[in-house]
Amino acid sequence: MQEILVDSYTNRLGEGHSADDARSLYLDLMKRCLTDSIYIKDPLSHFVFYKNKPDASLWKRALITALERFLAAKKIQLVEAYSRRSFEEISIARKGGTDWPPRAHTMVGLKRLDNLQFCIESVIKDDVPGDFIETGVWRGGACIFMRAILKAYGDNTRTVWLADSFAGLPPPNAADYPADEGDLLYTHEVLAVSRDQVEDNFRRYGLLDDHVKFLVGWFKDTLPTAPLSRLAVLRLDGDLYESTAQALNALYDKLSPGGYVIVDDYYLIEGCQAAVNDFLAERGLMPEIRPVDRVGAFFQKTTA
Repeated sequence: MQEILVDSYTNRLGEGHSADDARSLYLDLMKRCLTDSIYIKDPLSHFVFYKNKPDASLWKRALITALERFLAAKKIQLVEAYSRRSFEEISIARKGGTDWPPRAHTMVGLKRLDNLQFCIESVIKDDVPGDFIETGVWRGGACIFMRAILKAYGDNTRTVWLADSFAGLPPPNAADYPADEGDLLYTHEVLAVSRDQVEDNFRRYGLLDDHVKFLVGWFKDTLPTAPLSRLAVLRLDGDLYESTAQALNALYDKLSPGGYVIVDDYYLIEGCQAAVNDFLAERGLMPEIRPVDRVGAFFQKTTA
């Protein structure tokens, strides 16, 4: 039996339209709302979160970080305008998830949400057992979409897990993870989104329920003892080598054969890619790693 939500959409579409049509429309609308693509011609779409530039001087980066923290305390965010960019160029960036849109609930872009939908629908169709998890959730948009897909398919057997510090990224531990040396993501206050904010975002879509669970803290503390037994989709968005390695070491063995690993920043952050490659090499695994877009990649677990 399909979820009531899907049935109500089918009724509005009228005769000749199936639950599949209604589900497709609902999930497409969810993706556009979560990425803020639905308002792409709004003037606010010309602004993105300010990013500390790696080639800027140390004093300038420190000044910007201090300013971001001061403004964050007053609930003000530092943004910058897209200069000389057309709406078409902004739309391309939003599809590829290459900007930091201020109003969006996810920055992964439409292509990576399409990939997430493909992986989830595949495990539902093939009856691959297990829950879904994202490690590093920002405002929760990708996880909101996970829950939306389960709702649309009437699947009440799985849980969506959100693992995050809900306080931003940790400073790089270059002593243990040299690949992370010099990383500046921990300085971005905009990446520190509280659990309360994420829960509120779920409520806006009517998707906060008992099938949504939170793992609050650093991955090294929460993931090894996480109270989940089986996963069907493991989405990694911890950015750093350290975070990526800790998630794989703690969770990969819980991934069912036929399940998927999605690596959000595989082609963007060298440390993230190195962590995945090192893990697979240590295990003697050689899955087909497929690109999602210019940033993300994914592969399927084929053996136990």
